[in-house]
Amino acid sequence: MTSHYFNPDPTTPSHTTTINLVLPDLHLRLKTDRGVFSPDKIDLGTRILLETVPPPPQHGTLLDIGCGYGPIALTMAKRAPHATVHGVDVNNRALDLARHNARTNDITNTHFHHTPPDTPTGPFHAIWSNPPIRIGKTALHTLLTTWLTQLAPGAHAHLVVQKHLGADTLHRWLDTTIHPTERVSSRAGYRILRTTRHP
Repeated sequence: MTSHYFNPDPTTPSHTTTINLVLPDLHLRLKTDRGVFSPDKIDLGTRILLETVPPPPQHGTLLDIGCGYGPIALTMAKRAPHATVHGVDVNNRALDLARHNARTNDITNTHFHHTPPDTPTGPFHAIWSNPPIRIGKTALHTLLTTWLTQLAPGAHAHLVVQKHLGADTLHRWLDTTIHPTERVSSRAGYRILRTTRHP
């Protein structure tokens, strides 16, 4: 039986492969495996996020929620080599891959955590995420509340969400419940949402 990418220990038989993340400013070779999110290619939402967001702060503590095998966290780390980047996930297979990908791409300013119990704490000076929408609304709201409330004053979180998976509903919830949120881009059925904590 195939397990979900948000299972802590996927039962899907391992079958590793290598994919390329090519952006105008960087090229990463990433090892992936079955049982993790989007193992065969860089997810379109992730690519849109990485092609859309402004550069991260060059110093401070940055976070990727639901980091998978690391494309978002590692891109943040390459773009902000003097910052510390944390990636969090529940999937042990994905976290092992993310750590491997950091090593093989010579990226030394990342830390990957299984949450819980290995939970980094803020304040976070930027958050980027392709959040795990399919875990369900209640679990997703709990997850986002946990991390977005740890934004540093004046800091931004950028999230990518498919329109047909509830991007506009999530936008309203974030705006009324967490921090002011705006849609900063829309492309190929995906929304880029920016949530900002007031200074």
